[in-house]
Order: sequence, then structure tokens, then C-alpha cells
Amino acid sequence: MGSGPAAGSVRARYLVYFQYLGTDFNGVAAVRGAQRAVGVQNYLEEAAEGLKSVVPVKFTISSRTDAGVHALSNAAHLDVQRRSGQPPFSPEVLTQALNTHLKHPAIRILQAFRVPGDFHARHSASSRTYLYRLATGCPRYDQLPVFERHRCWALQATCLDVAAMQEAAQHLLGTHDFSAFQSAGSESPSSVRTLRRASVSPGPASPFLLPQEGRRLQFWSLEFESQSFLYRQVRRMTAVLVAVGLGTLTPAQVRLILESRDPLGRHQTRVAPAHGLFLKSVLYRDLEDRAGDVACAQQESQGPGGRKAPGQPDFKPETSGPTAGGLG
Repeated sequence: MGSGPAAGSVRARYLVYFQYLGTDFNGVAAVRGAQRAVGVQNYLEEAAEGLKSVVPVKFTISSRTDAGVHALSNAAHLDVQRRSGQPPFSPEVLTQALNTHLKHPAIRILQAFRVPGDFHARHSASSRTYLYRLATGCPRYDQLPVFERHRCWALQATCLDVAAMQEAAQHLLGTHDFSAFQSAGSESPSSVRTLRRASVSPGPASPFLLPQEGRRLQFWSLEFESQSFLYRQVRRMTAVLVAVGLGTLTPAQVRLILESRDPLGRHQTRVAPAHGLFLKSVLYRDLEDRAGDVACAQQESQGPGGRKAPGQPDFKPETSGPTAGGLG
């Protein structure tokens, strides 16, 4: 029989959805060592200390995001091992406890689920969607409302050729080698990805605009969906599509850039600013019918734990496909 504090204890694995404003963080990944804790993961794991797990709780993040990038809904799995005789936390109690102990106001736990012990938040994801927000009609950065700063890319142009951007986006759809849109530092062994959706559309009007600003400023939304992305792929694709919208590139040139597989070409070295990018969702095939519950939790404002989760899912995680996380 085993001995020590873990003897007789039961380990429970959870899938946790969480959101954050990335402005104050050096990305989602934890910063280890003597450096100041500036990663979202640092604060999550510090909050998990309040769970009093026999074994320290570590968050395995589904989708890595860079400094300044936000998340409407990211995901992670974690193991909590309570002392012998103590039952596992319910997902609702776990959510409330983590929110209670979180020490940074820009992070929030949305929802939690019990999952099998072999579930993996990064490898099992079936879909990741990123949203990029643009603003046109802003000749100077100080003309952007303070509530929108660090949440969109403000362009000096008064308009974009959205039809050309939509045409260019069609060249990116499907399975391709996206080497031309990959930044150095990617850990992925393959640059082949399948882009399922790439859309360009007018964004909702900002509620923070004064009447005179609403006549000048226009917001636009770019969305990209894939099982996984290469390092900074979304921000590089966004920069190229914006160039098309401004008339400095044609849709046909975007196809040539993709086919070149050259990340150091004249146009593809551009990277859209991090602060306009949001990880919108991470989906798991056997949890997709619950995505609406997570979306509601994002909007819920009553109480630290958000909306009560439904019953625990009964599923086996996917283990096939790319192992790289979302690195938009």
C-alpha cells in the first residue's frame, strides 16, 4: 500500500474555461523562476492553492496566447487531489473557489466540467476560433475612446475594401502549408493546417462611442477557425488581409504569398498588433452541445462563479490531429 499524504486520496480532473484581458500579462503561459508572476497561468495556479490539493495544482493550457492578446474563452485541464475521505469538488464549487481566490481582476473562471483522467485540454480540442477587431476612421490614436484602447487595431484609413478582403480570405480556406504566415519560434513539427473559416464583416457598434464619434469610427470583425494555428498565424493573416483592404495588396497576391511558403517575404513579415486579438472559443467534439452554456457564462455578471454548469459530460477525448495549441 502507498504511504505519505497522497495515500488513499482520489484525484479528479477538470476542464476549466476562463477569460482574461491580456493587457497586463506577458501572455497566458506562466513565468517561472525568480521573475515577477506576469502570466495568466501564474494567477490561476496561485488561486488553485486555495483548493488545498494534496499535490500542487498545475494548469495545462489549451491555447497559448502572446502578451497583450485577450481571451473571451480559453480552456485548461487541472487535477485536484483531495485528502483521503474527502469527495471531489463539484464543478460549481471548483468554479466559485477559484474565482474567490483569484487576485487579478482581469481574469475570471467561466465554467468547469469533470472529465476523464486521460483528457488533455490541448490535444483534445476539435476547434479554436480567434476574433480580430479593427477600427477605421481614427487618424490619431488619441482619438480612440479610452475604453477601446488595447482592444482593437485603430487604422487611420476611413474605409476598407471589405469585398476584396473577403475574396482574399477565400484563398486561405482549406488545408495548406501555412509556412508563409508563421513566425519564428514555433514548436510545431508541421506547418500544415486546415482553416475552416475566415470571415470579414462589420463589427457591432461600440457602446463607448459618443454620437459624433459614431459617425466617424467603424468597427470590423475578422474571425478564423481551425483545429490549431501556427505561432502568430492569425495576426499575420490579419495583417495581409488589412493590406488588401487598404489597397496595397490584391486578393491574387494573397494566394501567391500562401503558395510561396516563405515567412520572410516582403509582405508576410507584417504582424497585426496583439491588442486587437481575442481567443473567442475552444471547442471539444463531445462538448460542443454545451458551447452555448459557456457563451452564457461569458455574459453572466451575477456572482463569482457565473452560470451553474449542467451535469458532468460522459465522453472520450479526441487524441488524433495536430498537437499544437492555438498560437494565433
